[in-house]
Amino acid sequence: MTTSKTGAQALIQSMINQGIKYVFGIPGAKVDQLFEGLQYSKDPRTPKLIVTRHEQNAALMASGIGRVTGKPGVVATTSGPGVSNMTTSLITATAEGDPVIALGGQVPQDDLGRLTHQSIPSKELMDSATKSSVEVQNANNLSEAFANAYQTSRSAKAGATFISLPQNVLNGDVDRPEIGAVPTVNQGVADDATITSIVDKIKAAKLPVILAGMRASAPAETAAIRALLKQADLPVVETFQGAGVVAHDLVRDYFGRVGLFRNQIGDSLLKRSDLVIAVGYDPVEYEARIWNTDRNGEVINIDSIVPEISTDYQPEMVVKADIAKTVTAIADKLPAGWALADDVQKELSEHRKAFDDQAQVPAADDANGIHPLAIIQALQAKVNDDTTVAVDVGSFYIWMARYFRSYQPRHLLFSNGMQTLGVALPWAIAAALERPGQPVVSVAGDGGFLFSGQDLETAVRLHLPIVQLIWDDGYYDMVKFQELAKYGKDAGVKFGPVDYVKYAESFGAKGLRVDHAANLGKILDEAFKSDGPVVVQIPVDYRDNLKLKSQLLEDVLS
Repeated sequence: MTTSKTGAQALIQSMINQGIKYVFGIPGAKVDQLFEGLQYSKDPRTPKLIVTRHEQNAALMASGIGRVTGKPGVVATTSGPGVSNMTTSLITATAEGDPVIALGGQVPQDDLGRLTHQSIPSKELMDSATKSSVEVQNANNLSEAFANAYQTSRSAKAGATFISLPQNVLNGDVDRPEIGAVPTVNQGVADDATITSIVDKIKAAKLPVILAGMRASAPAETAAIRALLKQADLPVVETFQGAGVVAHDLVRDYFGRVGLFRNQIGDSLLKRSDLVIAVGYDPVEYEARIWNTDRNGEVINIDSIVPEISTDYQPEMVVKADIAKTVTAIADKLPAGWALADDVQKELSEHRKAFDDQAQVPAADDANGIHPLAIIQALQAKVNDDTTVAVDVGSFYIWMARYFRSYQPRHLLFSNGMQTLGVALPWAIAAALERPGQPVVSVAGDGGFLFSGQDLETAVRLHLPIVQLIWDDGYYDMVKFQELAKYGKDAGVKFGPVDYVKYAESFGAKGLRVDHAANLGKILDEAFKSDGPVVVQIPVDYRDNLKLKSQLLEDVLS
């Protein structure tokens, strides 16, 4: 005999079947049965309910789960503003390839389209923010909707999905069985003729360069690229989301990261390359009109999706296949002992020295704050390869992207598609949940931190080992220095001071302040040894920010 259950119960069982570990969100009347079921379930496999302090942060935490694991994170909110507050986070996840399933409460079906309390066209609102947006019309379809959202969110290109849950549907009776675990959708390897052609092009090129993008940073893809590099010393340029593709023991092949401004060693290498092998590259990370301008060489695009073709990006070869399998096949077909010519290797050594010389820390000047490179150097000394560092958006994120070294994929996290303020702390919370036993660092400016700083309380409640650095200068400085570069003056970028030590203490976290450059290391030592979340306020000297757009190559401000 079939046992009837509610839609909420069927939805929770569907989450269990797909291996969901956490549900982030804020409660409300339209989803109260879902929250009740999560809170009081006796099944140990039930996802842990984590209540947050803002829906945008809840969705960012879910996207953080998606980014660090490759599996969809789940967020659940009530109707009306509960749904609309998720929009920015879901747009960010979709643009930047992070799998998320968003569950939004909705008014009962007979109130849809009427001017009733919290009635908004949720499905239509989310159509442009997600890969798929559906409104479930019958409780018996809930499990199917969730299974399809799960599959869609993680298939290439990964992103957000949305399910609108009318209250009467969520509370309705279900008499169908739930969908079981959804299998991974596998792609095949490129055919032998294609692999042979790629290998021939590599062998014929003078300076082949790998551009490792966001989809190169998945575990299997990274492992395949590393195996290739152990066989052939091909120079690698990472995008911001490709950070960590090059391992510690392969650092000889690392030639920096590119993004935002076309003035890095990596940009110079891409410009001079006669064969760029773009692996998992997405134009949202770093537009081809910036790095691919004034180039004469070919481009091979290897990805799990078909690239967007534009005036600035017309690859000579497009390979849509499993990235890891295809890179492995290339490595297998390259002849043993293949290497770049001696003169090219000498040239690359000179490039590497120039790259390393960029990171020299200037003399300390306490009167103006601490130089970004000094902060990065001090932080680098405190972390290991397994430490996750989530970086918010601001001038500091350009410094971090260029100079902070990371040797594990998806351990240095950036929002370089939408450049969404406030991502760092929610992502750090997600990383701390998924990677216990390791400290997690969140880096933010004094402008972006307060976009999500209220969820410091969530980190305290969960007792997570997060070290939150706040680079403090009193400006929206990423806008300020670009305005100064373009117009010689700035406008609308200054705001008032906040005592972040007291702010942290008011939430029950530890607060520390760096007063002198000489004390930075000691303060960071204390922060990393502390139990639970710690906020470290650091006065920063951004006088060298104009060097971020120095004219190594003709630049494009964005």
